[in-house]
Amino acid sequence: MGTMMLARLDRIPVWPYPRSVLAIVGAGFFFAYFDIVTIGFALPVISKEFGVSAEAASWAITSGLIGYILGSFLDSRIGDRYGRRVSLFLSVATFSIGSLLSATSTSLDSPVFWRFISGMGIGAEIALVTTYMAEVSPAPLRGRYTGWTIVAAFAGLGVVPVVALQVVPTYDWGWRALFVIGALGGLLIGFMRRGLPDSIHWLVGEERYEEAEATLVAAERHAEQTLGQPLPSPIDPGAQDEAATSLGLGALLSPPLLGRVLLLALIWFIYYVGNYGWLTLAPELFAQHGFSLKQSISSLTMTGLGFVAGALAAVYWSDRIDRRRTAAALALVWAITLAGIGFFASPLTIPVLGFVASFTIGFFIPILYTITGENFPTRVRATGVSLSDGIGHLGGAFCGQIILGAEALSGFSGAFLTMAATGLGTAVLVGFVRDHTGSTLD
Repeated sequence: MGTMMLARLDRIPVWPYPRSVLAIVGAGFFFAYFDIVTIGFALPVISKEFGVSAEAASWAITSGLIGYILGSFLDSRIGDRYGRRVSLFLSVATFSIGSLLSATSTSLDSPVFWRFISGMGIGAEIALVTTYMAEVSPAPLRGRYTGWTIVAAFAGLGVVPVVALQVVPTYDWGWRALFVIGALGGLLIGFMRRGLPDSIHWLVGEERYEEAEATLVAAERHAEQTLGQPLPSPIDPGAQDEAATSLGLGALLSPPLLGRVLLLALIWFIYYVGNYGWLTLAPELFAQHGFSLKQSISSLTMTGLGFVAGALAAVYWSDRIDRRRTAAALALVWAITLAGIGFFASPLTIPVLGFVASFTIGFFIPILYTITGENFPTRVRATGVSLSDGIGHLGGAFCGQIILGAEALSGFSGAFLTMAATGLGTAVLVGFVRDHTGSTLD
């Protein structure tokens, strides 16, 4: 019964829900990603205002990403047990509260703690959104619509430098305003409760077939209205093993899933060292290299467009290409670009090379999130994504110590060469993951 329901979903050739679903999920992602990088633009001011070194202030980055790991795991367990909508609700509430209270900080201890809370919500949001979109989308459209939500996410990244340029160098409270804006995602909670359909994959996995049927019928009707004609008949998948519905956390700690967790976690770990180094430490590194705070932020405003352009490219190409090869190529371009910034940083080169670097991030991350979700069965997909991505975020959590340590030893170019090296490692490892482009999920 369940496999036939999933075959019915996967044969739908258009987005089978109201566009408001994409708007709600995308808006949540927008504010989550906005909140991720606000600390990077606040860091130079926090260092001065609280009288601490950049290395000490970077613990606000570390605490946020450690919170990310914990929140991602805890909320994914809730998502696998009680449903994706419940966990999405909790994630948005958590990062909104943490971000709002970060704005009230009066000493370094406060942002370190509240960024931990905010990070818990962001980690949960990212893991659950990618899982949710993978499950509600028909198989031929999975990469495209996961990509659309990530376009919204990277729009959040792209807006931060523009907003920061207007308020951070000009007003003493400017860095606090960035955190307040990130907290506005909490306004979405009321829409999330009623506006999101349940995951048919999750309902089938829980053997809640009547609810799955009702959700599926509504999706089919909406698709037929969009197409103006009946849907094609589903292909009978035949008798398939549905024992995956009994999988628990232990399955992820045993072969073959354990190997997938470890490989994907290693890929994310290496990539995030450089990725979060660029996202959160670039303003501080440029400032230490001789740029003023305004020049540092101004040089990065153009790079925000790269995030959106890359995510749009992922929307168009994600379901038409071999995702592994594309991800490896993007990681190599990322490495070359970061090395270029390390040796040729100037007010003219940073916007251009920064745009390219951000473009690769916008393209690479939705592809790798799609790959990650595809490598786990439905019953433990949210937990598998959160474990892989969460453990990987340890690389981001300690990017301040790693990148600023490299800067202390080898200067500005050493910091950027360290980030570039993460691209090379990522490119090699991505070639070992399984590719499921266009195929039905387990």
